[in-house]
Amino acid sequence: MIHMRNLTKMYGNLIAVNNINLHVRRGEIFGFLGPNGAGKTTTIKMLAGLLRPTRGQILLNGYDVVQHPILAKQIIGFIPDRPFLYDKLTGLEFMQFMAGLYGMNHGQFEDRAFRLLRLFDLEQWSGELIESYSHGMKQRLIIASALLHQPQLIIVDEPLVGLDPRGARMVKDIFRNLSTHNGVTIFMSTHTLEVAQEMCHRIAIIHEGNEVALGTFAELQQQAGISNPRLESIFLKLTGGDEMKEIIEVLKE
Repeated sequence: MIHMRNLTKMYGNLIAVNNINLHVRRGEIFGFLGPNGAGKTTTIKMLAGLLRPTRGQILLNGYDVVQHPILAKQIIGFIPDRPFLYDKLTGLEFMQFMAGLYGMNHGQFEDRAFRLLRLFDLEQWSGELIESYSHGMKQRLIIASALLHQPQLIIVDEPLVGLDPRGARMVKDIFRNLSTHNGVTIFMSTHTLEVAQEMCHRIAIIHEGNEVALGTFAELQQQAGISNPRLESIFLKLTGGDEMKEIIEVLKE
């Protein structure tokens, strides 16, 4: 579903993403992890067609994101970490706006939109202006809108931010169901390592723009050379976080 080939992004002399090569399979929940400034958001923006790579290529279901941007974007549902919405629209109007972008006809939209609004507990708020929504409601609306056109690939940055425990559980269950029963690919970036360990079939870890590890949890343990049952320990080992733990211990003395 996703092929990144020698993907590189530079800002002047700064290399934000350095020669990344990844293949994400159809129906896979794939975790994309790294510390702040590692290049995760830059990579996601290139995947979504919001940034142009300096070098390399991205293929989404065979479509080159640069050469065939419309065809590539038609199969994507993009869920950013911050729900930037039009506050003067109602929830339903925003859904209609999104449906128009994807060329959905009225019949397709109406049935799908109300089922999603009901699923995300937003039906009774669908006629209210988005400016009256809580942060969690806005996050649920952006997720519902991303699913409206039944995408083959969901690109999600911090999927559970702002959600209460019930909302977080619902989103995790939806992603699992879409992956297992619909063959939808989920490309997920998150700082919540427990979520990544719980949900992802495979995980890539990047650090300072470079891929430092890739594989299942067991394969990551092997690459890190540790048998700790927590992804956090592997992540810290591979990204230099163990050094910070040592500094903290020294400060405690």
